[in-house]
Amino acid sequence: MARVLIILGIILILVGAFLTIIEKTSVFKKVPLGKLPGDIVFKKGTINFYFPITTCVLISIIFTLIFWVLRK
Repeated sequence: MARVLIILGIILILVGAFLTIIEKTSVFKKVPLGKLPGDIVFKKGTINFYFPITTCVLISIIFTLIFWVLRK
């Protein structure tokens, strides 16, 4: 089980690095992840608070479906 968690962590780090590198391409500018309705954003002066609750729920549903399909 520990080996699986380590591998998943490494995969998530690689995906995050990949998305950071190609974030400026036109393909990812069209994907509204992080800017969906329901994401909470407070801006007051120099303080910014951002909580992407809708994005988190969407990603959770996607991962749940992926793991459900892989389990069968």
